[in-house]
Amino acid sequence: MSDVTKRPRMWRLGRLGRIDPALLQMAGLTLLVFVVMAALNPEKFLRPYVFESITYVAPELGLLSIAMMLAMLTGGIDLSVIGIANLAGILAGLYFHAHGGSSGPGLTRMAPGPVAVGIVIALSTGLVAGAINGVLIARVRLTPILATIGSGQIFTGIALVLTGGPAIVGYPRLWGAIGNDSLWGVAIPLLVLLAAAALIGLMLTRTSFGIALKLIGTNLRAARFAGLRTARTIFLSYVLSGLLASMAGILLSARTNAAKSDYGVSYLLEAVLIAVLGGTNPAGGRGSVPGIVLALAALMLLSSGLQLLRFSNFLVDFVWGAFLLLSIALNALRNRTR
Repeated sequence: MSDVTKRPRMWRLGRLGRIDPALLQMAGLTLLVFVVMAALNPEKFLRPYVFESITYVAPELGLLSIAMMLAMLTGGIDLSVIGIANLAGILAGLYFHAHGGSSGPGLTRMAPGPVAVGIVIALSTGLVAGAINGVLIARVRLTPILATIGSGQIFTGIALVLTGGPAIVGYPRLWGAIGNDSLWGVAIPLLVLLAAAALIGLMLTRTSFGIALKLIGTNLRAARFAGLRTARTIFLSYVLSGLLASMAGILLSARTNAAKSDYGVSYLLEAVLIAVLGGTNPAGGRGSVPGIVLALAALMLLSSGLQLLRFSNFLVDFVWGAFLLLSIALNALRNRTR
């Protein structure tokens, strides 16, 4: 074999052998959390039920965290994801109640066709909401944090007007299966998260769109001079963020059999925390789906362990906030070292 053919292979092997330090740090932290929680309470923490429950609860937060990462890659942020998720679940619920009644067999035994329509309604809500954010940020050029705070309040306000305040309770059995059943022995919400994570991961690493997202976050002016369609790319990133948020809304309403305008409010801080802890640079340009998945696993293990140890929920919030500050400090230190 000639040297010319050897070099590309050697280059690819070198690339495969190069591991992101942020991923190594996150993997080590995940392992540390597991070992510590298992040592503190092995009788309860190592039960299969604990890990099984995580596979049903964590995916909705994982989807929101990936959505947050997509916005952060361009140097922005999406603080409207919770409003989008709740509005998506509420609109689907209103459709089901209008089609099959507020209770009874007509609602619980609804056929697959109307349930599929409800899914389309929820996903369309995310696409439209994401497009609104994209226009405000990419075209009108509003600051992302202000634009998404405002739009998030609008989405929450629409949900309040539609419901009058109380939660919408009661969804079809097939809808509930999305959030509570398993397929091939694996929780359906986890399968949804893994599929979304794989697609987004491939998009970020194997497509020109994913590379453009990171280039824009690294240096917007240079990206414009390079001929990238920056406004279009930023717009599509928020559309994708809205779509993922609506998927989280489907999982949340399916798991709880209800939807309300203020569900999952704590998820917003947690999604930002997981995105940053997973190696996403809040200033843009860097982020990976594997990092998000590892950070999600670490924090879910930590949260479950602390709850089993009967720690106060306020202490759990304190620990999560401390993790966020520690992660930002470590990322800043790593960047300074580079």
